[in-house]
This record gives sequence, structure tokens and C-alpha cells, in this order.
Amino acid sequence: MKKSVPLHPIMKNLVLAFIALVMLAACGQSYEETKRLTRAQRLKMWREDSAALKIAVIPTLDCLPVYVAKDRQMFDTAVDIRLKRYNAQMDVDTALIRGRAEGAITDLVRAEKMIKEGTPLRYAAATNAYWLMISQRQLRITNFKHLDDKMLAMTRYSVTDMLGDMAVDSAKLAPERVFRIQINDVNIRLKMLENNEMDAMLLTEPQASQALMKKHYVMMDTRKQDMQMGALVFRTKNMGDQNRKRQMDVFMKGYKQACDSINHYGVKHYREILKKYYGLNSQAIDALPDSLKFTYQAPRQKDIDCAKRWLEKKKK
Repeated sequence: MKKSVPLHPIMKNLVLAFIALVMLAACGQSYEETKRLTRAQRLKMWREDSAALKIAVIPTLDCLPVYVAKDRQMFDTAVDIRLKRYNAQMDVDTALIRGRAEGAITDLVRAEKMIKEGTPLRYAAATNAYWLMISQRQLRITNFKHLDDKMLAMTRYSVTDMLGDMAVDSAKLAPERVFRIQINDVNIRLKMLENNEMDAMLLTEPQASQALMKKHYVMMDTRKQDMQMGALVFRTKNMGDQNRKRQMDVFMKGYKQACDSINHYGVKHYREILKKYYGLNSQAIDALPDSLKFTYQAPRQKDIDCAKRWLEKKKK
């Protein structure tokens, strides 16, 4: 039996170097291949996202029919409809303006501002959104005159900005005497009230009901003023081809079905969706009004005109 002859050190080093080069080449090839696959996957995802109908939403209750329709598969599954979820209305508007979304839930003031600034929109439906002006209960701010030298949380160039002006004007306060603080994230705005970091604010549901659970004071309720300022809108640019029209038809069919379902069963029937998309606990869900009804009628012209008049006045 022959004994194995040990390799000369130089030969041994050459063999090791050769093996290392082979392994390095294999790794390099794998890395390049991985990069190509990643680029291909990213391109595929981008193309799919571009082709899909994207709807921008935030965790406010006027968006509930969109969440219900998506979660309960009320949209035709052959049509790719995606939700773009944000926490602030300004981010929703940016998505519309930059073409990252084709549709959105917004308010008439913001919609009219976008139209005036060059983003053509079409009103598809009014929503059931209403707003409450709520003051910190410890401060005992019970009327608009008490807003003097106080902080009011809102979002600029939105219905909340318009309602703040209405309150200041009705109390005949100097505008500079009420400090309008822009807090765009709806949940952060609510937390600032709960933490006594803000004197008053404008909230819609479900944040309004959460504030009322803590016994904060209601100073204004747009339902009592016959104001319907919420809207479902679509971009009109690049939306004329047959595929986009079909997508919008499918979306509206599912949206209407969701509205009818919520109206029939009630908001609280969709507890799991409220927990999933809004982060609400059982107590917050139980606090929501039983009377909430959803519509898919077109916005009223008088509400659109109200938004337009305020924007014109704001320019002066």
C-alpha cells in the first residue's frame, strides 16, 4: 500500500489559491445573479403597482367602506385594487398630486385646493364625515370666545382650517389671538388632547368619540350646521383608457356594496376591521355612534361652493 506523498508547500498554496478563486467566482456570479433577480422583481412590482388602482386612505371612519370592501373581498378579485394607507390627510393629497394614487378619501376644501393648483379631480361620492371642535375638559373652554390666546390643532387648507376660521369669526376674535397649530397625523392630534398638550382641536370619527370618552367638551358639531364636507375623489389625468374605467367601475360597485352592508349591519358589526385598520379596542368601538350611515351620492353643490368661497377668501 502506497503512502500518500504530502504536497510541497508551494503546490499546497497554489491549490488553495485555485480553490479560493473558484469559490470567489461562484460567489460573484451568485451575487450578480441575485442583483439581476432583485432588479427584475422590483421592476415587476413597480409595473404591477402602476397598473393597479390605488386608493389613498387614513384611519378615519369615512374610509371604512373602502376597508370593508377590500377586507371582505367585495371588489372583483380579477381587478387589482390596492390601498395606500397614511396617517395624515396631507400625505393622501401628496399621493394624489404625484400620481401615487388614483383615488382618495379627502375633504372638499383640500380637493378644491388641489383642483385650483393643477391636479384635476372628479367627485365620485360624498362621505359621511363630520367634524367636532373639542376642547380640553380641564380648561373649561365652553364657547368660541374662550379660544382667545389658546392653541387650536388643525390642518392648514383643509375643512379643519375653515372651521377654525368660522369659530374665530363668530366670536369676533382677532385671528392672531388664536394659535392655529398644524398637527396632521390624526392619532397624534388626539394624543395631544389626552396629554393636555393642546387646548382645542378639530376631530372626525373615530378620534372624536375617543375624545368624548374622556369627557372633553364639544364646542362645534358640523352635523348641526348641515355641512357635508367629506368626499371620495379620483384623478382625471391618465384615467380615460378602458382598463382604468373598468377598475373604477369595479371599485365603485364594491364601495357601494360596502356602504349598504355597513348601513344594514351597523359599524360595530365590523369590529375586527376596526381593530385591524384603526387600532381601536373594544371600549372605543362601543363608544362609536349607532346612527352612523354611509352614502355614495355625489357631493352637494352648496358644500363645494362653501369650500370654494373660503379658499377665495383665504387668498385675500
